[in-house]
Amino acid sequence: MATTVQEAPPAGVNLDVRNASRRKHPWRWLSALVVLVFAAQLVTMLVTNENFGWDVVYSWLRAESIMRGLGVTLMLTVVAMVIGVVLGVLLAVCRISANPLLRGAAGVYIWFFRGTPTLVQLIFFYNLSALLPQLNLGIPFGPVFASFDTNTLITPLLAAILGLGLNEGAYMAEIVRGGLLSVDPGQKEAGQALGMTNTRIMKRIILPQAMRFIVPPTGNQVISMVKATALVSVIALSDLLYTAQSIYNRTFETIPMLIVVCLWYLAVTSVLYVVQSFIERHYNRGARHQPASFWDFLRIRPKGSAA
Repeated sequence: MATTVQEAPPAGVNLDVRNASRRKHPWRWLSALVVLVFAAQLVTMLVTNENFGWDVVYSWLRAESIMRGLGVTLMLTVVAMVIGVVLGVLLAVCRISANPLLRGAAGVYIWFFRGTPTLVQLIFFYNLSALLPQLNLGIPFGPVFASFDTNTLITPLLAAILGLGLNEGAYMAEIVRGGLLSVDPGQKEAGQALGMTNTRIMKRIILPQAMRFIVPPTGNQVISMVKATALVSVIALSDLLYTAQSIYNRTFETIPMLIVVCLWYLAVTSVLYVVQSFIERHYNRGARHQPASFWDFLRIRPKGSAA
């Protein structure tokens, strides 16, 4: 059967588009209608349901106790992420090391901390005195230089830092390792051919290229860490959630206080989303496709689409 091939119009000839029509999108309009109906129902519930207690939310939103709890949450996030990033880099280097002992030890560490729940680890560190009543500092199988009472040393704050930081180190190790392995091995060989040391190759050649693959998941880990700090409320550390729980246990205003907590978590994570999008754009300056901006979700028509 012969196939008819439609030839393109000659250059300089204008096509007649007077009878052209836009492409129909009935399912798009139907889905938009469904979303608008649900959105209207949600807004109506938020406005008319008095159980939300918006006046209570407003009165407690910037209360001094809530601000102190928010400060503890942010401090835990920063400290835990610093420990996690530093530990993750060291573990990642060990994981790709030629030394089988270092590679195996790092693998066991990552296996254990990724394989057990963060909440269990927090409770374990908080109750460490039941396992080790005394913590000794000295030479293994030799003299002890200093001894500490575990129950006095391991406070709720230190238990939270250990639990969140050591757990984060395991996840950051895999993120950093994946970023390092994404760089072409020829880059390292080229550096060695120029007489560069392994440390200089890592600092000047491999890490700058690997950052494109390390930064986005690291930003996601920071945002996840902000929310994971709520777990420390089970060990009686006065973070944002524990502070709100202490208040609604006295006032019985559970829903308004939980809304206060949600609003502050949303505010913090939204700021981190914006910062993450700028950092991603910085490290993707030479890439062909730029990452989506945080504000792209507000666009009704995708960027670059036809009018």
